[in-house]
Amino acid sequence: MERDELAAYLALAQVPGIGAARLRTLVAAFQSAGAALRAPHGAIAALPGFSRAGATAIRAGSPQAGHDILDQLDRLGAAVLLPDDPGFPPLLSEVPDPPAFLFVWGDVTLLARPAAGIVGSRDHSPYGAEAAHLLAAGVARGGVVVVSGMARGIDAIAHAAALDSGGASVGILGNGFGVIYPAANRVLYERMVARGCLVTELPPGERPHAGAFPRRNRLISGLAAVTVVIEAAPGSGALITADCALDQGRVVLAVPGPITSLTSLGCNKLIQQGAKPALAAADILEELGLPANPAQVARGNTPSRQGSMGPGAPRSQPPDLSDLQRSLWDALVTEPKHVDVLVATAGVETCEVLTALTELEMRGVVKQEPGMRFGLV
Repeated sequence: MERDELAAYLALAQVPGIGAARLRTLVAAFQSAGAALRAPHGAIAALPGFSRAGATAIRAGSPQAGHDILDQLDRLGAAVLLPDDPGFPPLLSEVPDPPAFLFVWGDVTLLARPAAGIVGSRDHSPYGAEAAHLLAAGVARGGVVVVSGMARGIDAIAHAAALDSGGASVGILGNGFGVIYPAANRVLYERMVARGCLVTELPPGERPHAGAFPRRNRLISGLAAVTVVIEAAPGSGALITADCALDQGRVVLAVPGPITSLTSLGCNKLIQQGAKPALAAADILEELGLPANPAQVARGNTPSRQGSMGPGAPRSQPPDLSDLQRSLWDALVTEPKHVDVLVATAGVETCEVLTALTELEMRGVVKQEPGMRFGLV
């Protein structure tokens, strides 16, 4: 698309009330965005779904508004993708209400790679933070792009873990480029532009507003074949993202948590309703049809979903276990044990032991057997 026509297209999109569907209608009816801006008032008002007030707003539009956006993108080193561009994410073309365009900043090739959405609470627990780090780093090392919403909390942890592990991440914004929201994520924004990709439907300089975040959430799930929810209280944005994923026909996984935790209530409810529990990165990779550990597969040593190296394989204690996790490991070296035995051995509350066992299970170190017995993998 030539720059003048692209500017007219973007200018039309900035007219209040002009969403993706109406934008397509206008361009189809008048053969181009530029022609739509110049079309007679009556011809616009006569289109299905358009009013005289809407026609007046369109007639008041100017291609200069689109040129201003393009100039801002140029200064940033960002770009705009339209649905017919080769780099437009193929999965987003399949969702209900697909975006009419995307503003992109960073490595655009990431948008075509296998991706997993990882979302969760802003006010997370230490358990949620560790789960987000383990899962995001694990799938990133497996070649999967981690997609999230650049919010504080679980989102930021997932993005950073993917980058720290040498992988890639895509951040979906509820604001325009040039605005850092939240302000505490400034360094993360810089890292994402340098080694990942930022995506938004909002023009440069636009501040976040309440209506932008549900639309952002549909892009997170729309870019990913799998969405994973880590800690989500009822009514949270993470659960909205999960709903979007289900509406789009995508797979939803959830990390189980303590039944006493409000932030785990949403995840536990998702599992109760049929979502697959996400206990390790292997669970996510499996849904994407990818091997759980490419390095081991390349050496001909394929692990199971729980991470086992097969019968007789030596088991070594991971070096980064907490004191409680190390105590549980030592207790399980000889044989599986009931959780009551582990609680007595550890000398701490049952909820602490169960949390530590869940963390170890997520890492593929421990597995639960029938009757609340646990053993090493």
